[in-house]
Amino acid sequence: PNQVQISTLVSVKTGGCPEDCGYCPQSVRYETGVGREEMLDPDDVLARARAARENGATRFCMGAAWRGPKDKDLEQVSEMIRAVKALGLETCVTLGMLKEGQAEQLKAAGLDYYNHNLDTAPEFYGNIVTTHSQADRFDTLGKVRAAGINVCCGGIVGMGETRSSRASLIAELANMNPPPESVPINNLVPVPGTPLANA
Repeated sequence: PNQVQISTLVSVKTGGCPEDCGYCPQSVRYETGVGREEMLDPDDVLARARAARENGATRFCMGAAWRGPKDKDLEQVSEMIRAVKALGLETCVTLGMLKEGQAEQLKAAGLDYYNHNLDTAPEFYGNIVTTHSQADRFDTLGKVRAAGINVCCGGIVGMGETRSSRASLIAELANMNPPPESVPINNLVPVPGTPLANA
């Protein structure tokens, strides 16, 4: 009960996301100084995973700025998952919304956790994101769960939501059946150029 797990998150594909999440500097819709970058080389990702392990991390998460991965992207990410898993680390990815069969492909590569946050309460969701719904998030979470992958799902506080909205988010997470194995609660980092820069 007193153990703290250290996790390391690396962006394997930064910028160029078509979504309009109001907190995110990686959206193409906002002028934040974050440019569109190519996917990192798998050897570079592996070097970062080794460094993470040496610094005490036991989980390594790879994030990509997409609405959802294309099949060719998923092949590259699957290669990264296999290499990181071979180091003895838990693997986690956050890749956006998944299509049919993609969660199974990630599971076959050895993925332990899929991160897909609800972000905020259902009644406040439209204030933060309009290019997809919270129901879309649940659709992906269902695919992840059906594939036998652990769910990492939480949200962000400090985006202008009320205390009751925070409670609503927690109730939503608690009532997921089964509940998420990992629940990240993040504090908003306001980024100049995003709609929430002054939140």
